[in-house]
Amino acid sequence: MSSEVSESPPVIYKVVINGEGQYSLWPAERENPAGWTNAGKSGPKDECLAFVEEVWTDMRPLSLRESRGETR
Repeated sequence: MSSEVSESPPVIYKVVINGEGQYSLWPAERENPAGWTNAGKSGPKDECLAFVEEVWTDMRPLSLRESRGETR
């Protein structure tokens, strides 16, 4: 058994957002899924998660907030 540690390159993610204002992480090298656009942050997973935690303060879908007159 070898004592060498195989290091793979770190995965870089991007934060994407959909029309309902919901955020997700997506591998940066992949094309965005249909209906999702870049939210302006990419990097290691922990940095992207911290960004989402900071900006996604209301988890309710935009359509629900709009129906209640609570859009920001």
